[in-house]
Amino acid sequence: MDCEAAKLNTIGSQGSPVTPEVWDQQEMRDALARREISSVYRLLRRHGVSQRQIAALTGQSQSEVSEILKGRQVMAYDVLTRIAVGLGVPRGYMGLAYDEATAVRVAATADSPNSEEDESVKRRKFLAHAAAVTVGAAVLGTDSGSWVSNPTQTPAPGRIGMTDVRQVEAATRALRALDYQYGGGSCRDAVVAQLSWGQQMLGANATDLVRERLFVALADLHNLAGWTSFDTGLMDSARNHFGQALDLAKQGRNEALVANILYRMGRVYLHQDAPDDALKVFQLGQLAAQNSGSELAVGILCANEAWAYAKMGSDDQAIKLLGRARDEFARANVGEAPAWAKFFTEIDLSSMIGTVHTELAQTVDPKYTRTAIPALSKAVNTFGEDMSRSRSFNLTSLSINHLIEGDVDHGTKVGRQAIDLSEGLKSVRTKHRMKPLLQEADKRRNNPDARELADRLAKFTGSDTAA
Repeated sequence: MDCEAAKLNTIGSQGSPVTPEVWDQQEMRDALARREISSVYRLLRRHGVSQRQIAALTGQSQSEVSEILKGRQVMAYDVLTRIAVGLGVPRGYMGLAYDEATAVRVAATADSPNSEEDESVKRRKFLAHAAAVTVGAAVLGTDSGSWVSNPTQTPAPGRIGMTDVRQVEAATRALRALDYQYGGGSCRDAVVAQLSWGQQMLGANATDLVRERLFVALADLHNLAGWTSFDTGLMDSARNHFGQALDLAKQGRNEALVANILYRMGRVYLHQDAPDDALKVFQLGQLAAQNSGSELAVGILCANEAWAYAKMGSDDQAIKLLGRARDEFARANVGEAPAWAKFFTEIDLSSMIGTVHTELAQTVDPKYTRTAIPALSKAVNTFGEDMSRSRSFNLTSLSINHLIEGDVDHGTKVGRQAIDLSEGLKSVRTKHRMKPLLQEADKRRNNPDARELADRLAKFTGSDTAA
């Protein structure tokens, strides 16, 4: 055993080359809270920990450690976790863990607070709550539902300023980027953990301006928690977070965010094949969007209303709303859009046009593939690696259209690409969105390529085939 290895095995505790006190020094705590791993590594070097030791404990190569020391960012949740565990960092210092009390406070980890309650009842209760928040009147009877909790509050900081709020906003942006690229399962725990820290600020002293911005920042963090819960199949948790997000966005007087939250909750109902309920939520969202004066927010809601109408087989309404979505987007200033709406670019509009026409090709008339295919192809060819999940969705829809048109060879090729991409994502939704593709492939089992695709899809989605 060489000197370096001997040192590695003798200093610190439980395999960590530094004593626990090092992690509690203020400079180190600040770097850990911001997840600035380059700063963490530089501070460890000051304490005599070599690059080789860091690499051995974190499972990284020395060249990777060197790049991080030079400033390369580390964002992947699993890598951050491996670094924390390897070095012996208390995971909570990096927002990577939370206890049961925190889980209750952020209303998130258990997915079935009222597991015996029928899903349609839960949807109705949420719609009532959304109506009360949006228009100030509970049209279906007021029942806040399980998302409104009354936990014991953790002691809050004495006073907060705009810098504290900006930290919440920055964390939300970073975590949202992880969700887009790798799926909600890659970052949901980190989002919930970040909420446990952020919500403590609600009890702190602050100016009115800081407090209003804090409401909006936490609303958007709950918005992201709801979205990542949805993406991992935790529907009750998604509803809980979206409910809290609505309340906070209203307190922050941000109608554009209210609209965005309702758009996302409507997408949950589309996923559950409840387009009528989805449409009601989207329409409430459109009221908020119009009140906000944001053409982009209105455009997003119109495009999703079109999808709901397409699922119900109403092609006239779907096409009309897509037209309005185009018009609103043409007037929108995407460059100045808030973080929660920046995703909706020209490419996303093309994606929605393709998605709606795919739905119409399945529910109304195969002729709609003629519009769906070029729109989806444009989106697939333009989405980058930072939008892997969206690209997966569009490949799936594109495969469906080619199969409907009778181009089985190309359809199965694109379908395989969709599975290949989706296998690397931590997203339940990608599997759900492939079920219509499985049905189309299964209809064509006399073709060897289609049969192979159907069998692979059945295995990936956990579904049965006709075989």
